[in-house]
Amino acid sequence: MTRGSTSQAEGALRVLVVDDDFMVAKVHGGFVARTPGFRPVGVAHTGAEALSRAVELRPDLVLLDLYLPDRGGLDVLADLRTELPDVDVLMVTAARDAETVRAAVRGGVVHYLIKPFGFEDLRDRLLQYAAGRRALPADQEADQSAVDQLFGAGRPTPAPSAPGTRSGPRASLPKGLSAETADLVRTALRAAEEDVSASETAERVGISRVSARRYLEFFADTGRAEVRLRYGTAGRPERRYRAL
Repeated sequence: MTRGSTSQAEGALRVLVVDDDFMVAKVHGGFVARTPGFRPVGVAHTGAEALSRAVELRPDLVLLDLYLPDRGGLDVLADLRTELPDVDVLMVTAARDAETVRAAVRGGVVHYLIKPFGFEDLRDRLLQYAAGRRALPADQEADQSAVDQLFGAGRPTPAPSAPGTRSGPRASLPKGLSAETADLVRTALRAAEEDVSASETAERVGISRVSARRYLEFFADTGRAEVRLRYGTAGRPERRYRAL
């Protein structure tokens, strides 16, 4: 490593990655390492480990998963606020229900990023967070523009347009999704008498499970479906979808 890159790393914001899945934690740590101005300094896979590692490492930011094997992420968030009030938290989770989002915001998270997400999604939130810190250093009095930038960096992404508006779901399908298949998935979702999984939807429509999930998640993101988690005896909860 060159002297310049060493200096840059020393001045980078330090991030603790918390996720119960070892591979996901590794991927997210890699995303952090690729983002200019940030450096992963540790990993934790349980709530207890997250607290102990945070106390040990004193990171600037914690990427906190909601579903941990020993404790809920919101409980860990509350403990972090008590034990380390100067440490910021960015929640990364598959949970989409409004009450969980509100609870995270009330707990003081700087952002709430819904899984699964790519490098660009996390990078953008991290850079927004860094911009907010730069706008209001600890030794500086605040003016309104600095405050606005700080709160803008911490505000969750605005909700999508309401269904049926001109800028609604069909008008803004993500790249790789087709309007024709979206209509088929939407029809199958409406016809279901109860909530359905991505696998069940894929079988009814005749597409792959991965494709079905992309369409279902899109409908959930745009307010045309709701997601419910079904907990089994082992493993991760199953995501179930219902048309709105």
